[in-house]
Amino acid sequence: MQPQCWSGLNTLWECGLPLTELADMGCELGADVPVFVHGNSAFAEGIGELLTPMEIPEQWYLVITPECQVSTGEIFSHPQLTRNSSPIKIRALSGEQYRNDCQSVVEKLYPAVKEALDWLGDYNSPLMTGTGASVFSGFEDQTEAQQALDKVPNHWHAFIARGANSSSLHRQMGKLFTGAWPSG
Repeated sequence: MQPQCWSGLNTLWECGLPLTELADMGCELGADVPVFVHGNSAFAEGIGELLTPMEIPEQWYLVITPECQVSTGEIFSHPQLTRNSSPIKIRALSGEQYRNDCQSVVEKLYPAVKEALDWLGDYNSPLMTGTGASVFSGFEDQTEAQQALDKVPNHWHAFIARGANSSSLHRQMGKLFTGAWPSG
């Protein structure tokens, strides 16, 4: 079975749609859907639909979610949102030139997110996920991430996770179609 059939529902319903078509359909649901449909780490451009596959260090991440909900519509319509920043080039990623244009607006409107970012800043350079409210920071190993997690204030939700360059779902679906799927 070809990778185009790795989507669970695509397979169950025997649609046979290629991943590119599934990703295009998914983009209508949300800008981050295409990368999940393809199932590999990628550099995203446009609104998230233009993907260039790439390998990233599979480090550990501490993810913190403060007790607030950020309105994506409010952030995207905010007059102070930067709308003309220069695109980040893929080659700049080796120099860790990451940024989130929404972050400064969210920090102003949602002090709890700024507080979490400031707290994580004591460990290394944190970033915000999408329009928030979750924030994250990378760690070289699980022990460092766990030590930071153990110190997270109780009023925040937090967890650690290991980064991966390929989706575990895609790997499992590949096993299913190659006959290597565990029985029972």
